[in-house]
Amino acid sequence: MKKIFSIMTAAMLGTVASAQETYDNAPLAQKDLNGTARYVGMGGAMEALGADVSTMGTNPAGIGMFRRSVVNGSFGFNSQSEAESFNGADKTNMSFDQAGFVYSMRTSRSSFINFGFSYTKSKNFAQILSATDKLNGASQNKLSAMKNLNGVYKFDGSNGLNAKYATYSQVDHLYSNVLFNHYDANNASDPNNAVLNNGVIVKESSPTTPVYFNATDYQFGRATSGYIGEYNFNISGNSNDRFYWGLTFGLYDVHYNGSSDYAENLVDGSNAIGNILMSDDRKITGTGFDIKGGIIFRPVEESPFRVGLYVHTPTWYDLTTKNYTTLDISNLNQGYGSINKDKSYESYDFKFYTPWRFGVSLGHTVGNYLAIGATYEYADYSTCDIRINDGGTVDEWGYYYDESHSDEVMKQSIKNSLKGVHTLKLGVEFKPEKNFAVRLGYNYLSAMYSKDGYKDGSLDSYGSYYSSTTDYTNWKDTHRITAGFGYAFKNWNFDIAYQYSQTNGDFYPFMSYVDQPTNAERVPAFDNVCNSTKVSNKRNQMLMTIGYKF
Repeated sequence: MKKIFSIMTAAMLGTVASAQETYDNAPLAQKDLNGTARYVGMGGAMEALGADVSTMGTNPAGIGMFRRSVVNGSFGFNSQSEAESFNGADKTNMSFDQAGFVYSMRTSRSSFINFGFSYTKSKNFAQILSATDKLNGASQNKLSAMKNLNGVYKFDGSNGLNAKYATYSQVDHLYSNVLFNHYDANNASDPNNAVLNNGVIVKESSPTTPVYFNATDYQFGRATSGYIGEYNFNISGNSNDRFYWGLTFGLYDVHYNGSSDYAENLVDGSNAIGNILMSDDRKITGTGFDIKGGIIFRPVEESPFRVGLYVHTPTWYDLTTKNYTTLDISNLNQGYGSINKDKSYESYDFKFYTPWRFGVSLGHTVGNYLAIGATYEYADYSTCDIRINDGGTVDEWGYYYDESHSDEVMKQSIKNSLKGVHTLKLGVEFKPEKNFAVRLGYNYLSAMYSKDGYKDGSLDSYGSYYSSTTDYTNWKDTHRITAGFGYAFKNWNFDIAYQYSQTNGDFYPFMSYVDQPTNAERVPAFDNVCNSTKVSNKRNQMLMTIGYKF
């Protein structure tokens, strides 16, 4: 689908501050289905059934159903199906996924107060993504040239991005990473020698003609790794085995690593002139916290049927992102490149707030041999908030407070590209005999990305200025199928689960645009439209939990 590319004309003022781009942040917002093998085996549909350590991170009231103390831990393997090899990344990785305990205290004959702690790997970033396709007269090279045609901005490390520093005529021979639109501080004093970060001279031209080359095709690969660790602290209880409540305070630890290569084969008219390679390494680290609350109740005293309700606040993240990006033109023909490789390193801090999350669940048991659970959850990801750090202030008592404000331009991009997600979880557990259980589960998650969303590199936002890649993927619905079994021996329990998940998506190497000048005749040759490429993320997980009750 063609999208309008409006070239940015306003400079950014103020102190150095940063916010992150929509598609770079989105993977931090959602969680995987992970936890104990019993929880995973039942598709996570235990928010009304409770009595599992993993419900601490979904419906905290589930911990109120424990009548004995318990400790457990989970580990296993994750494997990606049909992934192509990239940069030596492994398609199969071992993972320590969960650990926790619950301490149960009886307060009366049928009431308890419980305390719990759990660690869960709430997000596993391990993934290999590959794509290749024809471009037919489009290129990232052209995208860069069109942006630079309208001017670039001075960056001096102390005064931030100031008024427009140079017109295209001063950098008419520049090939740059399209999303890096500021001068290298080391060269900014001399516009004749200045190059943009990731810039490289590829060809001389007249001062008024944008320099670019079309491409015949591209090749892309990315390997990501790392995780988000979720640490939950819970207090919960029940009243007369009919009403259950819980409150959880969560801490998050973010470790994201991504490495990508983008290459396109350029042509000068009909002549092939070689390829250019953009390599990018990005790390995102930081911490966050949230608060979760929930209740479970039995509407009919004589029935085990249960209803659960829960709500999660946003996760308030304080993050640091770093990238190291290189542009290699050593494979271009002679005369088309005078710098073999240029590089850029950037690091900055920002804040990211995920949306509120709401859930309702149903649970029912038949005797001691059958348990059935269902959960519906909703979170509106278009309400995510990316915030620019303003520094901090010290109050009259000597306390330091961080200050920030929303990046309103990037928030609009979020609204255009992300949307609300409906999650349905179903699960069943059957015990053919007292100590042995068989489990099945299913999840459906609607798409978080709008089919018309795109990574807009023209935004007047620090998130666009400091983003170091142009690609994006609009992932679609997610389906998960789970199965497992468990065996109990005296105070010990051993559980195994298998999970298969699949998400398909549309990959784009860069945003598309059509030329729409405000005061000039439209030039169709400046159009830069690329097609989507079908990609898929198919994952397998084997998980084992060992637990002990006391």
